[in-house]
Amino acid sequence: MDRYAVIGHPIGHSQSPRIHTLFAQATGQALTYTAIEAPLDGFAATVDAFRAAGGRGVNVTLPFKVEACAYANDVSERARIAGAANALAFDGPRCRAENFDGIGLVRDITANLGQPIAGRRVLVLGAGGAARGALQPLLAAGPERLFVANRSADKAHELVQSFHALGLGRGVLAAGGWADLPATGAFDIVINATSASLTADALPLPAGVFVRDGLAYDMVYGKGLTPFLRQAREAGVGHLADGVGMLVEQAAEAFAWWRGVRPDTRPVIDQLSVPLT
Repeated sequence: MDRYAVIGHPIGHSQSPRIHTLFAQATGQALTYTAIEAPLDGFAATVDAFRAAGGRGVNVTLPFKVEACAYANDVSERARIAGAANALAFDGPRCRAENFDGIGLVRDITANLGQPIAGRRVLVLGAGGAARGALQPLLAAGPERLFVANRSADKAHELVQSFHALGLGRGVLAAGGWADLPATGAFDIVINATSASLTADALPLPAGVFVRDGLAYDMVYGKGLTPFLRQAREAGVGHLADGVGMLVEQAAEAFAWWRGVRPDTRPVIDQLSVPLT
């Protein structure tokens, strides 16, 4: 059977083997999918060994997404703009790199949660790799405004300026620090792309950034009602979501890229979801 894997460090928490095994069963695809923990200084060697053993493709998680982009010799525009890849496909000497994180986010918001992005005001919290990977697909969805806020305003401005330099987001995409948020007004969709929820830390958000019929979306998944989502609920936000749908949707994109068939994501999302309480 064709072999696939997810590579990261650490990797024991990964749900990818479970997700792709469920996808394979549902679509009748003959494949195996495992988790591989690579040494922090051994990503390329780990991928080389997997390819030599007949591996067809890998998903890539932290902290190797930037290295994965550099490893490939055929990099998609999405991965190039993000500066990172979360999926590789192997065909002899050819290694293709893709980044499906942002597509997974947008599909979860629009298709699964029924929240349009077009014409709406979107706030992204954080200016690291998760935010960078999300910006191009979010811009492609046509928001009225897309604002990136970060603890370090300089980092947010640098991120936005890098997109403007590529001709992306001019007139729509802007940036600032936490202190700038009270003056930005309210946003229909607020996305937490920081790691704060992993450590149960609250963010210094004014209640005025949320709208009652909007969406608060935490990219972290499986943590229940994170401090960010609790802030949103207390502000009266009507729709709360964590990142489990994003996780499953980006996995489905990779599966379809590798296998040519896109699995139904709803049953898998339902299996992995935890109550936001």
